Amino acid sequence: MELKLKHEHWDIMRDHVRAHAPLEACGLLAGKNNSVEKVLLIENQAKSRVKFRMDPKEQLKAFNWIELNGLDLVGIFHSHPAGPETVSVTDIEEAVYAVTQVVWSRTKDNWIAHGFWIENKQAIEIELKLIDGE
Repeated sequence: MELKLKHEHWDIMRDHVRAHAPLEACGLLAGKNNSVEKVLLIENQAKSRVKFRMDPKEQLKAFNWIELNGLDLVGIFHSHPAGPETVSVTDIEEAVYAVTQVVWSRTKDNWIAHGFWIENKQAIEIELKLIDGE
Protein backbone atom coordinates (compact mmCIF):
# COMPACT_ATOMS: atom_id res chain seq x y z
CA MET A 1 0.00 0.00 0.00
CA GLU A 2 1.21 3.49 -0.81
CA LEU A 3 0.08 7.09 -1.16
CA LYS A 4 1.31 8.94 -4.24
CA LEU A 5 2.04 12.66 -3.91
CA LYS A 6 3.50 15.22 -6.27
CA HIS A 7 6.48 17.21 -5.02
CA GLU A 8 4.28 20.31 -4.90
CA HIS A 9 1.87 18.56 -2.48
CA TRP A 10 4.82 17.57 -0.28
CA ASP A 11 6.05 21.17 -0.28
CA ILE A 12 2.60 22.61 0.56
CA MET A 13 2.23 20.29 3.56
CA ARG A 14 5.81 20.88 4.77
CA ASP A 15 5.46 24.66 4.47
CA HIS A 16 2.15 24.54 6.37
CA VAL A 17 3.49 22.50 9.29
CA ARG A 18 6.69 24.58 9.38
CA ALA A 19 4.71 27.84 9.48
CA HIS A 20 2.53 26.66 12.38
CA ALA A 21 5.27 25.19 14.58
CA PRO A 22 5.51 24.86 17.51
CA LEU A 23 1.77 24.14 17.27
CA GLU A 24 0.38 21.14 15.43
CA ALA A 25 -0.92 21.82 11.93
CA CYS A 26 -3.39 19.76 9.91
CA GLY A 27 -5.20 19.31 6.65
CA LEU A 28 -6.89 16.96 4.20
CA LEU A 29 -5.65 15.24 1.06
CA ALA A 30 -8.07 14.86 -1.85
CA GLY A 31 -7.58 12.61 -4.84
CA LYS A 32 -8.39 9.27 -6.41
CA ASN A 33 -7.01 5.75 -6.06
CA ASN A 34 -4.45 6.62 -3.36
CA SER A 35 -3.08 9.47 -5.46
CA VAL A 36 -3.22 13.02 -4.10
CA GLU A 37 -4.56 15.73 -6.40
CA LYS A 38 -5.14 18.56 -3.89
CA VAL A 39 -3.92 19.55 -0.42
CA LEU A 40 -6.56 21.32 1.66
CA LEU A 41 -5.14 23.24 4.61
CA ILE A 42 -7.34 23.32 7.72
CA GLU A 43 -6.91 25.46 10.83
CA ASN A 44 -6.08 23.57 14.02
CA GLN A 45 -8.87 24.78 16.27
CA ALA A 46 -7.12 23.28 19.35
CA LYS A 47 -4.10 25.58 18.85
CA SER A 48 -2.08 22.97 20.72
CA ARG A 49 1.48 21.65 20.64
CA VAL A 50 0.28 18.08 21.21
CA LYS A 51 -3.08 17.62 19.47
CA PHE A 52 -5.19 18.85 16.61
CA ARG A 53 -8.88 19.44 16.06
CA MET A 54 -9.81 20.55 12.58
CA ASP A 55 -11.92 23.68 12.49
CA PRO A 56 -15.37 22.19 11.73
CA LYS A 57 -16.44 24.93 9.31
CA GLU A 58 -13.20 24.69 7.33
CA GLN A 59 -13.41 20.90 7.38
CA LEU A 60 -16.99 20.94 6.06
CA LYS A 61 -16.01 23.44 3.35
CA ALA A 62 -13.13 21.15 2.35
CA PHE A 63 -15.38 18.06 2.25
CA ASN A 64 -17.84 19.97 0.06
CA TRP A 65 -15.01 21.02 -2.27
CA ILE A 66 -13.83 17.40 -2.52
CA GLU A 67 -17.32 16.20 -3.41
CA LEU A 68 -18.01 19.02 -5.90
CA ASN A 69 -14.75 18.20 -7.69
CA GLY A 70 -15.48 14.47 -7.94
CA LEU A 71 -12.60 13.50 -5.68
CA ASP A 72 -12.27 11.35 -2.59
CA LEU A 73 -10.67 11.89 0.79
CA VAL A 74 -7.41 9.92 0.42
CA GLY A 75 -5.48 11.23 3.41
CA ILE A 76 -5.28 13.36 6.51
CA PHE A 77 -2.07 15.05 7.57
CA HIS A 78 -0.93 16.64 10.77
CA SER A 79 2.30 17.45 12.53
CA HIS A 80 4.09 16.38 15.67
CA PRO A 81 6.44 19.37 16.11
CA ALA A 82 7.97 17.88 19.25
CA GLY A 83 7.68 14.23 18.17
CA PRO A 84 7.09 11.37 17.93
CA GLU A 85 7.96 10.48 14.32
CA THR A 86 5.12 7.99 14.29
CA VAL A 87 1.41 7.97 15.05
CA SER A 88 0.57 8.58 18.69
CA VAL A 89 -1.84 6.63 20.86
CA THR A 90 -4.28 9.56 20.42
CA ASP A 91 -3.91 9.39 16.63
CA ILE A 92 -4.81 5.70 16.69
CA GLU A 93 -7.72 6.16 19.10
CA GLU A 94 -9.21 9.06 17.13
CA ALA A 95 -8.75 7.71 13.59
CA VAL A 96 -12.24 7.51 12.04
CA TYR A 97 -11.56 7.63 8.29
CA ALA A 98 -10.15 4.73 6.26
CA VAL A 99 -7.45 6.88 4.66
CA THR A 100 -3.70 7.33 4.93
CA GLN A 101 -2.56 9.33 7.93
CA VAL A 102 0.50 11.45 7.12
CA VAL A 103 2.43 12.47 10.22
CA TRP A 104 5.04 15.22 9.95
CA SER A 105 7.74 15.48 12.61
CA ARG A 106 10.79 17.64 13.11
CA THR A 107 14.32 16.59 13.85
CA LYS A 108 16.37 19.75 14.37
CA ASP A 109 15.23 21.95 11.45
CA ASN A 110 14.42 19.10 9.10
CA TRP A 111 10.76 18.11 8.64
CA ILE A 112 10.04 14.52 7.62
CA ALA A 113 6.79 12.70 6.96
CA HIS A 114 5.67 9.11 7.41
CA GLY A 115 2.45 7.52 6.18
CA PHE A 116 0.31 5.16 8.23
CA TRP A 117 -2.77 3.06 7.71
CA ILE A 118 -4.81 2.71 10.90
CA GLU A 119 -7.36 -0.06 11.16
CA ASN A 120 -8.75 -1.97 14.16
CA LYS A 121 -6.63 0.21 16.48
CA GLN A 122 -3.45 -0.95 14.72
CA ALA A 123 -1.12 1.24 12.66
CA ILE A 124 1.13 0.05 9.88
CA GLU A 125 3.57 2.27 8.04
CA ILE A 126 2.97 2.70 4.33
CA GLU A 127 5.08 4.25 1.61
CA LEU A 128 4.68 7.90 0.69
CA LYS A 129 5.72 7.88 -2.95
CA LEU A 130 6.78 11.19 -4.49
CA ILE A 131 6.02 11.46 -8.18
CA ASP A 132 6.73 14.09 -10.78
CA GLY A 133 3.94 16.58 -11.50
CA GLU A 134 2.25 16.77 -14.86
